[in-house]
Amino acid sequence: MPRRTHNSSYHAPVIALHCSGAGAGQWRQLGEILAPRHELVAPEHYGCDGTGPWSGKHAFTLADEAARTIEIIDRSDGQVHLVGHSYGGGVALRTAIARPTRVASLTLYEPSAFHLLKAMGTRAAGALAEILALSARTAEGVVTGNYRGAAASFVDYWSGRGAWAALRPSVQAALTRWMPKAPLDFRALIDEPTTTTAYAELRIPALILRGEHATQPSRLIAETLPTLMPAARLAVIAGAGHMGPLTHASEVNAAIVRHIEQAQTRARFIDIALPALRRFKSPDPFTHTQTAKGLI
Repeated sequence: MPRRTHNSSYHAPVIALHCSGAGAGQWRQLGEILAPRHELVAPEHYGCDGTGPWSGKHAFTLADEAARTIEIIDRSDGQVHLVGHSYGGGVALRTAIARPTRVASLTLYEPSAFHLLKAMGTRAAGALAEILALSARTAEGVVTGNYRGAAASFVDYWSGRGAWAALRPSVQAALTRWMPKAPLDFRALIDEPTTTTAYAELRIPALILRGEHATQPSRLIAETLPTLMPAARLAVIAGAGHMGPLTHASEVNAAIVRHIEQAQTRARFIDIALPALRRFKSPDPFTHTQTAKGLI
């Protein structure tokens, strides 16, 4: 990770977190676009071939998954931009809660913060039931050893009927190997203890993206987060579904890059403006206070 150099040429690194069953390669195109200005770091979650399985030392939580990303942030000097898709979006939110002052921006594509469905009450009851049913089917497939059947059900839910059959055999094999991790992901997302009040304290510039054809649970979560987070906004990717970062990579990556650069410009402006503001001697203390609020 680059060290911050306290000048206008510094560009904060980008940490991109992949969806369940994918890997760092999901963000290859994004990394190529960002390369002239930002380093891209794409850590892989437990269950990936390169990371290995969860240790099993205690009941798995979202905090356990976020620990690797938090360690990367703690080793860096300065802020980072966080990007996450689906499960990776849930991990990114947990990371931001743990290190709010170290995150320059958040960009989340349909983050699977399923615990929010419980907080929404009756209006999200159907969506929560849908996710609980998918979680139960997946767990049943894993418990009985039918990893391939569980993977087919999982993929067809998120990408539409027939999506599993259309995958290359090598991709099907990789998802089948990963499947024992899926129940842990579901349980961690559903049981995450972060409250809606905690999200209200996140004043990080956040872009929440969803596909035009998002499933009901994903749509509700994507539309609710901007009402909880004071610096968040929602954008919809036309024609896309849950796997928009792969099927509509150009549009999604363009939105991610725009948001990062806007946040980077804002952070640079504050870095330059605040020292000058502190030196500013106003004859009217009230006017000085108002000016400070306007800049920050």
